[in-house]
Amino acid sequence: MDPQPLPPGLYIVATPIGNLGDLSPRAADTLRRADLVLAEDKRVTAKLLGHAGAKAPMANYNDHTSEAERDNIVARLASDAVALVSDAGTPLISD
Repeated sequence: MDPQPLPPGLYIVATPIGNLGDLSPRAADTLRRADLVLAEDKRVTAKLLGHAGAKAPMANYNDHTSEAERDNIVARLASDAVALVSDAGTPLISD
């Protein structure tokens, strides 16, 4: 049975710092059910998605994301479940 789709919106997903085994079941479920994953670095996130069994498409979201790309992402939030991840830790939270 396919999992139920997530309601449209932004999902901020904390990722493990160092050990993929530390990914929470809820975070893995969100990544599997997301329509799009925004990644700081898609190469790093690809490993995480593989570990979680997620097949959602990815797009880069970082300091180099253009204003037009950001506008497109905001528009997608009305119809898609968009998960935001960083390479390690909670996105948008820094030491």
